Amino acid sequence: MKKTTARLADGREIIYFDTGDAERAHHPDQRDLPPVSTSSQLRYDPVLDEWVVMASHRQDRTHLPQADQCPLCPSRDGRQTEIPAPDYQVAVFENRFPSLSSAAADPPPGTPLTPHAPGRGRCEVVCFSSDHDGSFATLDPAQARLVVDAWADRTAALSEHPGVEQVFCFENRGEEIGVTLSHPHGQIYAYPFVTPHTARMLDSARRYHDRTGANLFADVLAEERAAGERIVAETEHWTAFVPAAARWPVEVHLYPSRHVTSIPELDDTERDEFARLYLDMLGRFDALYDQPLPYIAAWHQAPVRTGHDLAYLHLRLFSIKRAPNKLKYLAGSESAMGAFVTDVLPEDVAARLRDLARPATEVTS
Repeated sequence: MKKTTARLADGREIIYFDTGDAERAHHPDQRDLPPVSTSSQLRYDPVLDEWVVMASHRQDRTHLPQADQCPLCPSRDGRQTEIPAPDYQVAVFENRFPSLSSAAADPPPGTPLTPHAPGRGRCEVVCFSSDHDGSFATLDPAQARLVVDAWADRTAALSEHPGVEQVFCFENRGEEIGVTLSHPHGQIYAYPFVTPHTARMLDSARRYHDRTGANLFADVLAEERAAGERIVAETEHWTAFVPAAARWPVEVHLYPSRHVTSIPELDDTERDEFARLYLDMLGRFDALYDQPLPYIAAWHQAPVRTGHDLAYLHLRLFSIKRAPNKLKYLAGSESAMGAFVTDVLPEDVAARLRDLARPATEVTS
């Protein structure tokens, strides 16, 4: 993998990732851009013991532009975009409308009960391909592997930033999820705190370890492999399964066989196998209702400074679509109480995904 780093017109960093020894010439960003907002702030919720990010400037972010106005396509034919180069393989740049910013200004202090803090961190956009009409599912394995390498690189780099406590790589796909740009891309958030979901998982893992001496996630994986009924596909180094207590209509977790805590720890073989297995899962998702399935793909990594003895790297892939023309809405029980009610059995979802036609490249053992 080769990296080329440059700066956009407003000072934001952009990084190109290419395979082999590709040489990428520098293409200056000739746009006249206003400064990136520094108004992001954090406000503490004492009732739930959580930080909430306030980023009101994001109301003005680009929303579902026409294809010929896409800001994630390469700059061509005199039209300047967020990507100054006329072509690219994978490009990562600082978000122009970030939820968190390294330059966030100090907000009013709040109160002792509900303090405020600057929303310092970093938000990056990861463009998976220069092909506007593609998706992660249409990448070839080599391109998908390059994205994995980019995730690993950015996780390691952002973990070194002052004040960053957790790095989260993810993709939102589909307007139903709230995507505002249709070009194939994901995001990376570098948080100044450990997120509530991660903190809760690690607390569960700590209590389980204190009780049994074992790793909670490793035992979940071992139990799923032993049961087999919720396994969707396996390779030598990865397992894809529907969790026994799945919350979403379609939900698959991808676990490496080896206990690692972050993407950078994956070796070459594990990265190659993940790319093929993940493409297989995305193909099955799209075949489920014979249409592109909206989804969230979320990497769960250990926080930067805590939980490395308890965490276990895995990816959670899930969709809110419960039928071809029906979405699962988080209504009263889910939104107000956090108590999920599911409409389908995980075993049935796993069986349906297993039975779907597989792509030409076989990934299961």
